[in-house]
Amino acid sequence: MRFLLGLILGVLIVPIALMIYFHFGQPPVAVADKPFPLEKQIVEVPLAARIDKEMVGSAPIEASTTNLEAGAQIYRQQCSMCHGLYGRPADIAAHMYPHAPQLWAPHGGKGVVGVSDDPVGETEWKVANGLRLTGMPSFNKVLNATQIWQVSLLVKNAGQPMPAEVTKLLTTPLDFEVSGTGQAGPGAAPPAQ
Repeated sequence: MRFLLGLILGVLIVPIALMIYFHFGQPPVAVADKPFPLEKQIVEVPLAARIDKEMVGSAPIEASTTNLEAGAQIYRQQCSMCHGLYGRPADIAAHMYPHAPQLWAPHGGKGVVGVSDDPVGETEWKVANGLRLTGMPSFNKVLNATQIWQVSLLVKNAGQPMPAEVTKLLTTPLDFEVSGTGQAGPGAAPPAQ
């Protein structure tokens, strides 16, 4: 009888304690907060399972010069703000949680560039669906399927030599200034009144 009473109280106390903690406590919600215990494991395990289940095994288009160039144009417009350009890491990335990976920089001891060691279908899934609680948006309503594959193929080949046109797009700094006005370019906040 004591065991059963203890079990019932345990089943009730744990959810109530969690509810109180989340309501009145200080769970980590700011970028600078220390991660929640087991946060990485809690997120990565179901994410990996979902991607493995849903990702496409191979790209339906080839990594041609045309597709890589189109992917580079899309990347500059949609991705470089967080993921940087070749030789130009994004300043904002270090101030995100988790940090946005720099897709043109080598990482780890093996010199792998960006996500070039990931299957292209995994990258396509992440671009299309986004990743909750990371700042990575879903692009499946912004880009069409071909554009998503073009940018996915581009970053898959990040560690490989690129055609000259693609390299130029990926090494040219972004220019957020509109000529002659001195004001920030498209999407910028209006000047203070």
